[in-house]
Amino acid sequence: MVKFYQHTSSYEHAWDNVTYAFWLRYPNPFASHVLGCDVIDRSVDPETGILRTTRLILKKGVLPRWGRNLIKNPDAYIIEESEVDPRTHTMVTRTRNLNHARVMQVEETQTFSLHPENPKWTQVKTEARIVSELRWGLTGRIEAFGINKFVDNSARARKGMKHILERLRQNAATAGAAPAPEC
Repeated sequence: MVKFYQHTSSYEHAWDNVTYAFWLRYPNPFASHVLGCDVIDRSVDPETGILRTTRLILKKGVLPRWGRNLIKNPDAYIIEESEVDPRTHTMVTRTRNLNHARVMQVEETQTFSLHPENPKWTQVKTEARIVSELRWGLTGRIEAFGINKFVDNSARARKGMKHILERLRQNAATAGAAPAPEC
């Protein structure tokens, strides 16, 4: 079995500012579970101008009581790969956990683009796939836990982005300048 999640949201902020905030989103009060974030690789394609980045993120995990015998250390290493295309105003991020993948693999794709109804805003489409290869009748329970945690964490992530965007807006108002450079 596989669980899927899809959600579309928007920020009343320009695409340049939202993509800038994405890189600054840790730390924030809604992401206390994020222990670290490191850039592994970053490059710009000289022909297309596309920025490609790979980051490693360490998150503090939380297990239900029934899952504590399956995993001794709930912390998760996440690989995040992203492409920012300044010409099309599109940023696509793909994340997946590197450890505990047999118990539960979480793959997320987010697409940041200009809002179709208001180009001064940004639309974000989030898609996730959660699958467990564990048997013993636990697959459904693990995947249900995973999708519920993902929904909760996605809502917190949106709150965190709004927090960072508001701080950027406040800083720009104080400085009297645009909050983000052109990508």
